[in-house]
Amino acid sequence: MKVAKLYTFDDIRIEDIPIPEVGSNDALIKVKACGICSGDVMPWYIENKAPLVIGHEFCGVVERIGSDLKTTMPLINEGDRLFIHHHAPCLKCKKCLRGDYVQCRTWKESKIYPGGLSEYVLVPEIHLKHDTLLLSDTMTYEDGAMIEPIACVVKSLRRANIQKDDNVVVVGLGVMGLIHVILSRQYLPSRVIGIDRVPFRLKKAMEFGADTVINIEEENAFEMLMEITNRELANVVIVCPNSIEAIKEGISYVGDGGRLVLFTPARPKEKLEIDVNDLYFRDISITTSYSCGPQDTKEAYELIYNGQIVPSHLITHRFPITQVKDAFTLTYKAQDSLKVMINL
Repeated sequence: MKVAKLYTFDDIRIEDIPIPEVGSNDALIKVKACGICSGDVMPWYIENKAPLVIGHEFCGVVERIGSDLKTTMPLINEGDRLFIHHHAPCLKCKKCLRGDYVQCRTWKESKIYPGGLSEYVLVPEIHLKHDTLLLSDTMTYEDGAMIEPIACVVKSLRRANIQKDDNVVVVGLGVMGLIHVILSRQYLPSRVIGIDRVPFRLKKAMEFGADTVINIEEENAFEMLMEITNRELANVVIVCPNSIEAIKEGISYVGDGGRLVLFTPARPKEKLEIDVNDLYFRDISITTSYSCGPQDTKEAYELIYNGQIVPSHLITHRFPITQVKDAFTLTYKAQDSLKVMINL
């Protein structure tokens, strides 16, 4: 089978490896679609794991089921169309019982083989039991491949704790920022404001429900926010770019009693200097939101199923697996593209 294997960010090769053998508690999935994640195109992040078969936002059809699984999981059958999370929690530990799935040891250690950008993926039993969803007949494989990124935003917005009539600011309007814009509307904010420097993405944010957008190449975002919000600034700021500069700017946009959500990590060794007293006396909260768990993927599934978000509206480019390098380059440039999908 063909796989896309990354050695360095500039060295992604299409290689042939054997189709994995199916163990008694495994399932073999024929991959049909796999998205390029924004984390995949952070060179420092992905190269730290190299060499690896890249991709994790995948969806496919059950090709073969292990002999024991046929007894223990009779509801999954060959031919079923599935979303499968690339990590799965134990659902028993203290972390899981608090809903902190990404800190579960099992979640961290669990993995698919060899990766989402391959023609076939071997999936262990724990993934099938603890974070797998059967696709409705109305949902496409691309819908399924978008469940995981949408679920990450579901978790982020839960942590943001948006209240009715809040001013919400989303910094960075790539596909993940735009999903924040779309889904934040369900909390009935006073206004949703998007900030970016790419005209294509600013235009898309308005199409997807932003009330106002600010081009930071042309306008002073802080002054614009002061004017738009009658000097109140934002109740919630969500920072999507992976840079300390964006985080510092994001903090300046938070009004008294507001909340800042860090949706993406910063680059290694970058340090954030904070005026603690400013945060303290203005009662500003800072929280992070890393990945997602079963609760989030189920909610993301329902949002897609009910038409509250339409993944095809976010997919701007499609490539075959043989053109993965082109797909990565396009995503990395962060210009006139949103979600880039690989169809197999």
